[in-house]
Amino acid sequence: MVLSQSLETLYSSDTSVPGGLPNPSQALNGSTAHSGASKDMSLPLIIQGGMGAAVSNWRLAKSVSKAGQLGVVSGTAIGVVLARRLQLGDPEGELREALRSFPNQEVAERILSEYWIPGGKAADAPFKGVPMPTVESSERLIDLTVAGAFVEVFLAKQGHDGVVGINLLEKIQLPTLPTLYGAMLAGVDYVLMGAGIPRTIPGMLDLLACHKPVELSLAVEGAQAGESWSAKFDPAVYAPGSAALNRPKFLAIVSSATLAITLARKSNGRVDGFVVEGDSAGGHNAPPRGPMQLSAKGEPIYCDRDIPDLEKFRALGLPFWLAGSFGRPGKLAEARQLGAAGIQVGTAFAFCAESGVDSELKQRAIQLSLKGQAHVFTDPLASPTGFPFKVAQVGNTLSDTDCFAGRARVCDLGYLRHLYRKADGEIGYRCPAEPVADYVAKGGLEEETAGRMCVCNGLLATVGIGQIRSRGTEPALITAGNDFEIISRFVQQAGDSYTAEDVLHALLEA
Repeated sequence: MVLSQSLETLYSSDTSVPGGLPNPSQALNGSTAHSGASKDMSLPLIIQGGMGAAVSNWRLAKSVSKAGQLGVVSGTAIGVVLARRLQLGDPEGELREALRSFPNQEVAERILSEYWIPGGKAADAPFKGVPMPTVESSERLIDLTVAGAFVEVFLAKQGHDGVVGINLLEKIQLPTLPTLYGAMLAGVDYVLMGAGIPRTIPGMLDLLACHKPVELSLAVEGAQAGESWSAKFDPAVYAPGSAALNRPKFLAIVSSATLAITLARKSNGRVDGFVVEGDSAGGHNAPPRGPMQLSAKGEPIYCDRDIPDLEKFRALGLPFWLAGSFGRPGKLAEARQLGAAGIQVGTAFAFCAESGVDSELKQRAIQLSLKGQAHVFTDPLASPTGFPFKVAQVGNTLSDTDCFAGRARVCDLGYLRHLYRKADGEIGYRCPAEPVADYVAKGGLEEETAGRMCVCNGLLATVGIGQIRSRGTEPALITAGNDFEIISRFVQQAGDSYTAEDVLHALLEA
């Protein structure tokens, strides 16, 4: 069910909403929109989604921010992203330029010494490994994570006065604190987080802004009564003696008003707004309410219970943005009519010239759209998180049955591993996408491994930094929302590509 279509149906009989869509110029200045924080003209009308691992890279975020909207970088596996980019040689020198501005130059030099390869590694040489995240992650990984987030945000903010955000997944808990701090060191303006219930993140932002030690409670499968674990982070080493940092605004990505109300009232700090994401958005989707039911195609079935109650969002008095099939001309005005501050758009930006998606994959995706053959499948099994996950159907990627079957299972990044309590009371790590025998040996059920994809390796391959194996390069895993089908509408006449500016022009002019 497409969220925007559902909203039209839901509010068609709402007498508080004028019939039909407003005049776009009226809608954008709030004169016909519902009252509330959405009239604040300092808020962005368009949020560019924080997609994948480095799909929403600094180049894309910078382009959107320069145009006056909210550009967002992805914080997923950002330390690995930095390490692999450096091994490709950093040919333009941007990464090294950013690292020269990192507050702790000793850390920056260690990273360069270990990972930068002048001229880049050989094409058939594997990338040097990066430690996997654990409850007590290695100093190497923490350094890379802080520096990686700093570099991404620093570069996104260069050359303009616009605002920049960073997107994280609540489900990926272990690197959260160093990622946030690294982004804050670079002056990030917004933090966006979904895929969970991030109640404690607002308070973490308050503490990190003052360079104070923080700890984040961890979800551990099989934990017994009275047991608890947390990931701890002390920022003191990275910016000793520095003045207080800007506390970024916090936007929670949610799919229901119930969760939004809980976060607004019970978080340990200020929540500044919400992105209301429907099931047609790319990446991870919230599961349907009630027991999981699948369509004839094998996709989760969503119903009226899954439509967010926008009246309750309006009543909260906090700004919200609508996401999920809103990357189409006219949808911004529609969202404003419903009381939203604007829209979040991902898929349209994911395949533009500035995004991190490998150029050859972009071309294939756009050609599929031009031919009317672009489709996504909401896979209930693909993600190790257990959340439904949108997979773009593109040949020779993990969406291809033969490609998926031909990949040897390996877990060497570990960002989506589950924490579990071992019999001896210690923490263990397992992933349903790892080798089946390994997962079962750790107490997992074999049936939980069926259909699972290595999202970590697949997403990195999508942006051209997939690991080199003895059997070849890791296959890509492309995620996109339902708007994948119509990305070609942004292509100019006689062209086969488009820019972030083309997307913004189409959405704002409409």
